[in-house]
Amino acid sequence: MRGQGKRAMMTTIGRNVGAGMTQSSPISVILADDHSLVRGALSGWLKATAGFNVIAEVGNADAAIDEVIKHKPDVVVLDIDMPGLQCFDAARAIKAHSENTRVLFLSAFFNDHYIENALAVEASGYVTKSEPPDVVVQAIRAVAAGGVYFSSEVQSRLIVDSSGVRLANRNATRSSLLTAREIEVLKYVARGMAKKEIAGTMHLSVKTIDNHCTSLMNKLQIHDRVELARFAIREGLAEP
Repeated sequence: MRGQGKRAMMTTIGRNVGAGMTQSSPISVILADDHSLVRGALSGWLKATAGFNVIAEVGNADAAIDEVIKHKPDVVVLDIDMPGLQCFDAARAIKAHSENTRVLFLSAFFNDHYIENALAVEASGYVTKSEPPDVVVQAIRAVAAGGVYFSSEVQSRLIVDSSGVRLANRNATRSSLLTAREIEVLKYVARGMAKKEIAGTMHLSVKTIDNHCTSLMNKLQIHDRVELARFAIREGLAEP
């Protein structure tokens, strides 16, 4: 199997971090992906596999948060690129409403910005969509047991040691000066969203968004929203 050695290493990490934990009941899972084919295929695979209980399937991050509040699942599998609320803000909200729920990101993209943001919100794993379904199942099991799981493409950009998990090499670019929240705001700006719309999506005040935009412009030495959007695209922060 492609990448078998690296995936096995990630499974070992998961077992070590989750040492002493047991799973006596089925793992409750919420699936959030705006592509119904992906969502349906993964749901079908989990339902056909012993030890899983898919309690909700949703197409956006806001709905995922609502379902987490209702059900307090063991794991949320969260697609990174969905309409509406950004997934990293959703991960923070999920942690706030259900501290024992583990977040596993699923994405076709694995650039450093996404990986760094995933680590910043304390996600338990990051799996690429190029992986076969059985690997996603393996990842869900690992994070439900208290471990972590990263696809080989993601793992190759990480250092895992006694201090935790971090990017091996942070890009020496202006984007490294930004906080995770500022990057989220920048992504919305790149989508052409107005400050009021961004504030509503992120559940923050317009004044807070305005402060973030001012900070972005000062740190990046950019003083135009169009140029901010162009910068986001150049840095790989504006994938559709």
